[in-house]
Amino acid sequence: MRLLKREFDYQILILPVLIFYLLFCVYPFLSTFYYSFTDYSNMKLTNLKFVGLENFRSIFDSDLLMISIKNSLIYALLMTVFQTTFGLILAVFLDRKLKTKNILRSMFFLPAVFSPLIIGYLWSYLMSTSDFGLINSAITALGFEKINFLGNPDLALYSVVFTQLWQWTGWAMVIFLANLQSIPKDLYEAAEIDGANSWRKFWKVTLPLMQPSVNVVAVTAMIGGLKVFDIIFALTEGGPGNSTETIMTAYIKTVFNEGFYAKGAAFGVVFFIAVMMITMVMMSFLRKWGENTR
Repeated sequence: MRLLKREFDYQILILPVLIFYLLFCVYPFLSTFYYSFTDYSNMKLTNLKFVGLENFRSIFDSDLLMISIKNSLIYALLMTVFQTTFGLILAVFLDRKLKTKNILRSMFFLPAVFSPLIIGYLWSYLMSTSDFGLINSAITALGFEKINFLGNPDLALYSVVFTQLWQWTGWAMVIFLANLQSIPKDLYEAAEIDGANSWRKFWKVTLPLMQPSVNVVAVTAMIGGLKVFDIIFALTEGGPGNSTETIMTAYIKTVFNEGFYAKGAAFGVVFFIAVMMITMVMMSFLRKWGENTR
């Protein structure tokens, strides 16, 4: 009886958090599904009507939303591949016995401490084509033409990706370092006895045992890339044209600027399903990769 009372007391402590979660997470989530099937907008806030799949059909007829989906997929794919690759390379390099390894680790991780908005405004200054733009000042000093990193539709999205790789590769490096330092040294000694060189030890020992951290970095990079907003807002606001529009920037414009709340809710539902499916496919692929490397 005493044990039962103690467990009940612990559950009472959880109750405020549970109520907060239900009110501010579960309720808005379920409401989004409800409003996606109605004609809810800033012109019609009451007496809502059921419109079926009309809002979902309008999503695929919108050029803005389709462009934003394409840009988000490109952004998320590039971030996942290069953040994982560069982070792993840095981690392996800085796991060696170097006198400056702690300083280098701090330098690479430091950008991840700052807000993406701060990073965005910093790189907006660095990439500017104005006279104070440091990168273009260096380029013109070498006798080359200025490069409009953020104003050229063909370069803008990739310039944004570069700034985020600069910011978040150090974070991936720290995750990989934690995993690397948990690998038993006996495995490397056994591989050396078998005659394995450094490259073979990496492929046969290090990489297979890095699967847990690779899963974390790859999945979080993919999800973060699909819902990116703040860095786009700080650097380009979706321009030039719609070349850097992403799912979240298009969602904000559809819901808050244009007032089509039901259409925005439908877009949110589609986005949720797409992220869930992509995540499931990634997890399945990474799990099979892990099984094949064992």
